[in-house]
Order: sequence, then structure tokens, then C-alpha cells
Amino acid sequence: MLDRGDIKEFFQSLLIAGILAIFIITFVAQSFIVDGKSMYPTLNHGERLFVNKFIYRFRPPERFEIIIFTPNGQPDSKFIKRVIGLPGETVFIKDGITYIDGQPLKEEYLYEKMLGDYGPYLVGEDEVFVMGDNRNDSADSRIRSYVGNVKYRSISGKAFWVYWPLNRMRLIDHN
Repeated sequence: MLDRGDIKEFFQSLLIAGILAIFIITFVAQSFIVDGKSMYPTLNHGERLFVNKFIYRFRPPERFEIIIFTPNGQPDSKFIKRVIGLPGETVFIKDGITYIDGQPLKEEYLYEKMLGDYGPYLVGEDEVFVMGDNRNDSADSRIRSYVGNVKYRSISGKAFWVYWPLNRMRLIDHN
């Protein structure tokens, strides 16, 4: 039979676990579910991953990192895309090739050759230009009215580990 001390200890442990969970979800890591095929083949629809929420408190996002962010004017949505353009750079796409400040970008992670020409897009201060790896099926920075450039303050974190399904568990390769 449980005595008062055991019940008190149980509720204290539950309270501490709850506080730790809130702290971790708010400041350290959070789970995210991939919805759609815009990041295929790097990430698949339905995969669950963890997002590092504190890394960008110490440094800005880097090219090729896969980030989670809130798109412009859609506070209830979260998108996952790859960082392509950095502050001060000009991004344009011609004949399926992405150029940064006139230099072609080597992108071995793409699902297929991108259709259409886009840009040029100038990336402003404290923002990044993002695109999905499945370029022909991705709502990303190329759609200025829907996503546009992503402000640093809109970034939730960096995707780092797929944990579900178990047979596809892996660290995420950002290169």
C-alpha cells in the first residue's frame, strides 16, 4: 500500500518530468512530421524527425542545412526546406541549374532536374532563400507571395535525426 510519502514523491517526479519536457521542447529539441514530398529523396512523407532548436541561437543557418520554419503570413504552418541562398547573395535558376552570385551550385541531392527559370532573387539581411529537394513539387522561396525569403526569426531549428520509421532511422545529411 502507498503511503503519503510515496504519493508525494510520485507527484514531485511527475512535476519535474513535465517541467523538463516543456524546457526541452521550448529550447532544445522538438519532433516534426514530414508532410508531403517536397524534400524527397532526402526526406519522405510521414517520416518523423527531431529538430535542433538551439543551434541558431549561436550562429546563423548555413547553406545546405535543412530547416523548419514558419512561412510568411501562415503562423499555424511549419515547412521544411533546404537553405540555398544566404544574406546578400543573388539566387537565380536557369535551365535547371541554381546559381549563387553567378556561380553554379553543385546539388547532388536533387530528385530530378528542375523545370523553369526563376529569379533573380536577392536575399536580404537576416534571411535565407530555401528550396525543397524535389524542386518540381515544392512550395518554397521561389513563390514570393506564399513563402518568399525566410527571416531568421521564423526559423524553428535545424532538422538532424529521423527517428521513425525505425527501418529508416538516420542522422540527416545536410550536404
